[in-house]
Amino acid sequence: SGSKLREVFDKINNLLSGKSVQTEGQTVSVTQHPQGLEFVCYKLAEKFVKHGEGEVSFHHDSAFPIAVVLSGIWELHPRVGDIFLAHLHKKCPYSVPFYPARKEGTSMEEYQRMLGYEVHDSKVEEQDHFLKRMSGMIRLYAAIIQLRWPYGNKQGAHPHGLSYGWRWLAQMLNLEPLADVTAMLLLDFLEVCGNALVKQYGIQFWKTMFFIQKSYIPRIEAVTSSGQMGCLSRLKSFVQKCLQEKEIPLPKGVLTPSFWRT
Repeated sequence: SGSKLREVFDKINNLLSGKSVQTEGQTVSVTQHPQGLEFVCYKLAEKFVKHGEGEVSFHHDSAFPIAVVLSGIWELHPRVGDIFLAHLHKKCPYSVPFYPARKEGTSMEEYQRMLGYEVHDSKVEEQDHFLKRMSGMIRLYAAIIQLRWPYGNKQGAHPHGLSYGWRWLAQMLNLEPLADVTAMLLLDFLEVCGNALVKQYGIQFWKTMFFIQKSYIPRIEAVTSSGQMGCLSRLKSFVQKCLQEKEIPLPKGVLTPSFWRT
């Protein structure tokens, strides 16, 4: 509910502002330790990324409530936003976007970690699980760039707004596609913030969609094997439908004005 989100936001904001906060029967404050604030910023940013790779990857709709709180906190406490991006880029290099190349002397295990895979006891996580986590983090990022905390002062610009999403999309389309990963991330990104981008960039955005359909999807097809077509097919039909209907649907789970009255 909207009231629950406000409660969560206020508690985090109070903690970061140096006020005393009640949690699990204890009163805590960042002023209790010289590095208290730095530690809390670090752990909080890390926690938001974990929400992306966990909760959002399983429940796509949850991207919006999590993102709107982070967006508001980022506005008031820029340090949290900076550390959030650092955690996000490390866990999901595709959020930069960046496809790390394997350097000479880098072990396969280390390289897989650089690509975002979890490796435990030399065992690499399954591809499905890996893709799900990456998807959750990109969806969270795509939600953050379009949302403002509705109770902020709205005077300044969004600390990490839609222009960053536009840049992400342009850079993504300048990279050589990877099988599986590229189609999924593009679809996630367009589903979550395509509607906001078309409102902001209009004809430029439609030109980009046309480029994806005519030039970029064939390049993804060229590197995709027959067993990896699922996500590519969904991306193709999404782009085609949007171009035919000349609109991008609002994402599922978007927070409406009525939500904030709950």
